[in-house]
Amino acid sequence: MELLIKKARKGDKESFIKLIDGYMIQMYKVAKTRLKNEEDIGDAIQETILSAFTGIKDLRNTKYFNTWIIKILINKCNDIIAKNKIVYIESYDEIKNQELKLYISDDIDSKIDFDNMLEILSQEYRTVVVMYYVNRLTTKEIGNILNEKEGTIKSRLSRAKQKLKMYYVNTNTENSKLEGRINEI
Repeated sequence: MELLIKKARKGDKESFIKLIDGYMIQMYKVAKTRLKNEEDIGDAIQETILSAFTGIKDLRNTKYFNTWIIKILINKCNDIIAKNKIVYIESYDEIKNQELKLYISDDIDSKIDFDNMLEILSQEYRTVVVMYYVNRLTTKEIGNILNEKEGTIKSRLSRAKQKLKMYYVNTNTENSKLEGRINEI
């Protein structure tokens, strides 16, 4: 990956295309946490690619490419939100079948459960959870991307995990009660 970044910084268009191809799923997932409309997501990704292409020569350290491109994407998403003056909340149900094709893992059931659980979180929590667990960014990197303190990111992760835990416990408790009633019949 580092070689592709170095070549792209020198103006190699093919290397840049290969590099972006490797980040498309990550960019889509991050944009999806911020925008609802598929056209807006596409616009944000397209504008990110254009900005990255023109600005990659200014990228100082190649190891920060991931953080750099996600930060550009977040800013493009914020621009679209500001332009539309609507804060979008993600609706996974609309594209669940399309998104399943993007998953590399064969464990589809856990992916659906993960998607369903994310629906209960607000946008700020959902974004942090996806960036941390799906994109594997550190809390420091997420803080830099979102222009937030690392402590704020850690707090959001902690609160999100607590909400998800409560959701999981409540769901399993309800299912256990239902199973008990079924067994009584």
